[in-house]
Amino acid sequence: MRKIILILLLCTFAVSAQEGDNFKKLMEVGIANHDKGKYKEAIEFYEKALELQPKSELALYEISLSYFSLKDYKNTVKYCNKILKKGKKHLLPAYINKGNALDMMGKSKKSIKVFEEAIEKLGDHYLLHFNLAINHLKMNETDKAEVHFKEAVQNNPFHGSSHFYLAKINHFNQKRIPTLLASYYFLLVEPETIRAGEIYDILKENLKSGVKKSDNGKDVTINLNPNSDSEFSAIELMISMMEASKNLEENKSKSESELFVENTESLFKMLGEFANKENKESVWWNFYVPMFSKIGNSEHIETYCKFITQLDTKSKIWLDNNEDKMKSFIDWLEKEFE
Repeated sequence: MRKIILILLLCTFAVSAQEGDNFKKLMEVGIANHDKGKYKEAIEFYEKALELQPKSELALYEISLSYFSLKDYKNTVKYCNKILKKGKKHLLPAYINKGNALDMMGKSKKSIKVFEEAIEKLGDHYLLHFNLAINHLKMNETDKAEVHFKEAVQNNPFHGSSHFYLAKINHFNQKRIPTLLASYYFLLVEPETIRAGEIYDILKENLKSGVKKSDNGKDVTINLNPNSDSEFSAIELMISMMEASKNLEENKSKSESELFVENTESLFKMLGEFANKENKESVWWNFYVPMFSKIGNSEHIETYCKFITQLDTKSKIWLDNNEDKMKSFIDWLEKEFE
């Protein structure tokens, strides 16, 4: 009797192992088809895999992805709901895929509810906040969008897109210091892309704003920003004064690159000094300023400036000629902000 039971157990194990291998092969073929843009063929293989393991969250999720790629958002939502009903491992991507599908269907309000529900059930995750922010942005609810972009960067400081949109929103609202902070950080995360070029232009514009030269180039007028927050007004004035000081005799022989490094260093140190004077509770003071204050007071400020401006040929050449300084800067960053 024991031998019979043992034989049955071994047969069951063999069938189960074979089934697992077949499931894995079907999924691999499905994924390969999806990667080639053959979404319908991918779904066929995923469906066959589901016949072997009907409760597989992986298969359900991959089907939802292929339907999304086919722009069949109704079926995308359908398969995401199957995961959200009983799933455990793929809840986060299922929520994101469902929310994005609803948004593509023009149901932004329902999409927002999906992401809000996900945050309530799964906790803070930068992708949930980011996608929620994008939805609010599409509905012209920029204040709400900014709140969630801020949450996203605090949950993942290396998420370039959230810094990008924070810079864009604050630039549009003529909030100079928040624009500079988000821009400086974005360029550290993403210094070489098309978006980097856009943000670099925004950075330079905000460093120079508020200063107007006369036609003869001798007189300089500093204008205060009417949209400036009171917490940043003193710093804004000092930035404008630094820009105006470029006309001083002592600075006329310096290149734009040299002045950029000097003014960035002064700004970062200044921000650190102001942060120490008052207990300011905001993402700008508690997230951005501490890092820039450390960089400004370190020996790596020049390397940082060259790294974030590497779209400029001269900065790129400097980096190529100073690989040791770049390595030292990266090592320092890892130790300081791990």
